[in-house]
Amino acid sequence: MAHSPNRQFRPLPVPSVTVEGFWGSWQDAVCEHTAATLLDRCVEAGMLRQVDPDQPSPGIVIPIVTWLGTPQMFWDSDLAKSIETIAYSLYRKPNPELEARADAIIDLYQRLQDPDGYLNSFFQRIKPEWKWTNLRDFHELYCAGHMIEAAVAYYQATGKRKFLDVMCRMADYLVRMFGRGPGQVRGYCGHEEIELALVKLARVTGNRAYMDLARFFVDERGQQPNFFIEEAIRHGRDPKGVQKDTLGYSQSHMPVREQTKVVGHAVRAMYLYSGMADIATEYHDDSLTRALETLWTDLTQKQMYVTGGIGPAAANEGFTDYYDLPNESAYAETCASVGLVFWASRMLGRSPNRRYADVMEQALYNGAIAGLSTDGRTFFYENPLESLGHHHRWVWHPCPCCPPNIARLVTSLGSYIYGVADDEVAVHLYCRSQARIELANGARFTLSQDTDYPWSGDIGLTVEAEAPARFALSLRVPAWARGPRLAVGGEAVDLTEASADGYVRIEREWQPGDRIDLSLPLEPRLLRAHPAVRQDAGRVALMRGPLVYCLEGADNGVGLNSILLGSGAGEARTANLPDLGGAVVLDLPVQRERAEAWGDDLYAEKERATEPDTARLVPYHLWDNRQPGEMLVWVREARG
Repeated sequence: MAHSPNRQFRPLPVPSVTVEGFWGSWQDAVCEHTAATLLDRCVEAGMLRQVDPDQPSPGIVIPIVTWLGTPQMFWDSDLAKSIETIAYSLYRKPNPELEARADAIIDLYQRLQDPDGYLNSFFQRIKPEWKWTNLRDFHELYCAGHMIEAAVAYYQATGKRKFLDVMCRMADYLVRMFGRGPGQVRGYCGHEEIELALVKLARVTGNRAYMDLARFFVDERGQQPNFFIEEAIRHGRDPKGVQKDTLGYSQSHMPVREQTKVVGHAVRAMYLYSGMADIATEYHDDSLTRALETLWTDLTQKQMYVTGGIGPAAANEGFTDYYDLPNESAYAETCASVGLVFWASRMLGRSPNRRYADVMEQALYNGAIAGLSTDGRTFFYENPLESLGHHHRWVWHPCPCCPPNIARLVTSLGSYIYGVADDEVAVHLYCRSQARIELANGARFTLSQDTDYPWSGDIGLTVEAEAPARFALSLRVPAWARGPRLAVGGEAVDLTEASADGYVRIEREWQPGDRIDLSLPLEPRLLRAHPAVRQDAGRVALMRGPLVYCLEGADNGVGLNSILLGSGAGEARTANLPDLGGAVVLDLPVQRERAEAWGDDLYAEKERATEPDTARLVPYHLWDNRQPGEMLVWVREARG
């Protein structure tokens, strides 16, 4: 059967997928600890006092910084992401107490909402005179976006419509306010997020006006005359702002279809591209897809860490120059890697392509999940690739965007594993799971995965259906897999003949109980960076499957830069480490420089003295879960 070039692959709703195994353990940690922790710490910060219309206004709690405002402005987004996390956790593990707390917050928002639908606790209760005066910096639409996403999640997980109805009224207000019609505002948000939220709302409600508004925000961005410049002049602000390139910082320096370089604030960029990809899928917009393909190449070939971390600089929480990827000072915000997962998953909306799915997996397993401790109680905001022992997980942050962001990603992981079109299912990620699927062609079945991935590369998939069903099943074969094997019903499949864009597509009438076996050899491999990445010159990184590995002081003592890796990764031996939940660790023969043999000279004409040693490397995402100490991803390579 020929398939349309305009296919639309959409994610399954979170309640349609039960996740077990590796990601099930992470979800359990969020359900048991993180979800309540997020809410507790939001309350401790005073967020509910700002929302509650029965309490006096708390005023400015976090000081205002010039016209940039204060993190207090986007407290609604932190509460919203926490509610979204709670929603997904309730589906996995019912928790009446936690659900009641979320319901109470939703009640507050319902009571706070203005008759016209407007809802934002800061601008209603703290600074009403600032309402809609600074779209560039004040996060009004950003907050609305996160609240919309939370409302959709809460409705899907609990069936309760109250929050969804509240946010539909806010979305209706935005539909009336923004656009190109008479009296409407031709503006957009300085921090993108509303775009992808409106797509979610449109998909769950069927209201096309929300989709069209998302498209407007994408299309209008960067048009001339530039809205942010005119807005600043209108309100007496410096149009240059406080960044070196304020327009580039918010990706509003030119229309989105003309942008070719990834610039500015990393999280904003990822959210914009996610929204663009959704619109490209929904409207079959090849012009957006072409622009996104160019930006994707720019990011992944010149500006991305091996961990899937992005945005090396703290100064702008974002991008600098090509190949500027410092390790110890890497910012690599957790939210940015989460955003890269969002973008990559949405690039799969028009067709399966491992170019995107491989990076989604890379960012998910390394740069993103590193932001959450294994017990779900502490967090990373920045994710360096080297530490001298001073970088540790923290309990909370003055700008607490990352904890609920990684938590909502973990608990919604089921919606990233599969993509569903009218007559096809794409398997993007491998994880022990059960997906309940109903296709437009009438096929109804459960697709089950049995695997211990990423510790093992053996994956079994079973089609569980009451009757035969005809559809196509596309399975990703990662680019890193050497010698993969596939069998359907015990019969081997020639992967070279069946693969397209890194996926093997099998179309047939599937019988109840049909089984597919995929083997992805997890051989440790050494990676070297592009010669222009000066910080990694003469160094190698070790990966096994999708996982980046690192040295940690807990296993190797102090002075990790004294370790020299001289042999290939083929000599690595695997072991399971109980201290890290049975994770697969790698033991490698290395040489170690002996500093004591050097003497007291700072510089000298000496050969370095080394001795044989064994180094242990652990998955990067698990570092700093034991005792504090050094960490190193890029290891010095011994030569000659």
